[in-house]
Amino acid sequence: MTQFSTEDLARIEAMGKSAADVTAQIDIFRKGVEPAQLVRACTLNDGLRRLDDDADALLQRFKQACNQGRVTKFVPASGAASRMFKSLHEARTALAESRDPADSAVDTFFDNLTNFAFAPALAEKMGMKAADLPQAGRRDVLDALLGENGLNYSSSPKGLLLFHAYSDKPRTPVEEHLHEAVAYARAGNGSARLHFTVSPEHEAGFRQLVDDAGRHFEDTRFRVDYSVQAPSTDTIAVTPENEPFRIDGNLFFRPGGHGALIQNLNQLQGDLVFIKNIDNVVPDRLKGTTTRYKQLLGGHLLTLQDRVFDYLRQLKDGAPSRETLEEMEAFIHDNLGYHAGQPLVGDDHAKSAEALFRVLDRPLRVCGMVRNQGDPGGGPFWVKDADGNVSIQIVETSQIDTDNPEQAAILASSTHFNPVDLVCAVRDFEGKPFDLDQYIDHDACFIASKSKDGRDLRALELPGLWNGAMAGWNTAFVEVPVITFNPVKTVNDLLREEHR
Repeated sequence: MTQFSTEDLARIEAMGKSAADVTAQIDIFRKGVEPAQLVRACTLNDGLRRLDDDADALLQRFKQACNQGRVTKFVPASGAASRMFKSLHEARTALAESRDPADSAVDTFFDNLTNFAFAPALAEKMGMKAADLPQAGRRDVLDALLGENGLNYSSSPKGLLLFHAYSDKPRTPVEEHLHEAVAYARAGNGSARLHFTVSPEHEAGFRQLVDDAGRHFEDTRFRVDYSVQAPSTDTIAVTPENEPFRIDGNLFFRPGGHGALIQNLNQLQGDLVFIKNIDNVVPDRLKGTTTRYKQLLGGHLLTLQDRVFDYLRQLKDGAPSRETLEEMEAFIHDNLGYHAGQPLVGDDHAKSAEALFRVLDRPLRVCGMVRNQGDPGGGPFWVKDADGNVSIQIVETSQIDTDNPEQAAILASSTHFNPVDLVCAVRDFEGKPFDLDQYIDHDACFIASKSKDGRDLRALELPGLWNGAMAGWNTAFVEVPVITFNPVKTVNDLLREEHR
């Protein structure tokens, strides 16, 4: 068992953790993580559906709830943009060492320099006109773009970068999310509620940008909150030998990944919450499709919730007939993607009602899925848990044992991809917030190989926000158009037609 010094214990306590928490994380490294047990991929009419046939009714149902002020946009926005500029970082280092970067991505960037929304701001930093940027030296351009004496994009969060050009002024992703909120999250009283998760050092920048941008909306009052990832969600790093990794004798902890944000979502105690990544935004000319499908996802969620709440009230207040109990079980199978290892309805009426109540009384989410275009990341699958229950889950490739031919074949058969496009219902049928901690699959974590100061280490990421952190939720998967998925992973993605 790992022994901790007095200094270690004081540090652990100051983070809001316990020695038992850290020991449990070290044990995960030593035991390893069990891969997900895929049963099959979710496909249309088998764990995944389309909504077009019900569109009018779903739109009306959502607009009713939206007008009541039930909607919040939750946007994870704490990530830095450093990976977005990876090729430019490398080119900047090469040029400083008088080497040729020899990178086609860098050439593409410079060939299209004036087409980026940040070109005017970059030129201003360099004391020139945007049209003259192509004549500037590459090293000077990169210093002005990435350096702390320039735009400092190297150390800025994606949310504060200039993404899209407009006739009046360019917009950041934060501003695009404000415009989205007006389109599908504004209540009948003109208010729109958003929540950004941010890093502490950038919170002031987010607040200033939102305050400034909000003044330009005459008919909308934004109610914007912010939160940071709690230090208690950081995870211990270990050496390749699975001993605690230390720097100058001190334990080294790392951020626990986006799965840590389940705590932020839990503290929000919202009602209907849309979750979408900060960089998945488009200009106004393409927002119509995004708006429509957000409303459809919300309408489908509410339609399911209405049915679930009706069943829960029947189970609590009365004694439903066996026929009604069987109807509830069929609804769970057909609409919530859950098949218990043993039938929920049996000969014992009371136990059947209790089992159905346990399954129905959970947070509910509807997740948009796009056709697989070859993007890396997770997708929708039927998964079996240790108790033999089969449910639909979002599974990352890193959770799958690709050395197992059967599991690899299921992965290869996947038709859809997770674009992180969720709407969540996080209150129960009596209006009380769920405790989202109770629905996490703590075994669905990730172990990754990293380095620190040139030393190899192993890092632990908590169960992902839309993966293991929501594994115990009731879920529905819906196909959405690929045009609703437009992330910016590299700076040159901003040159795509969807971002012009």
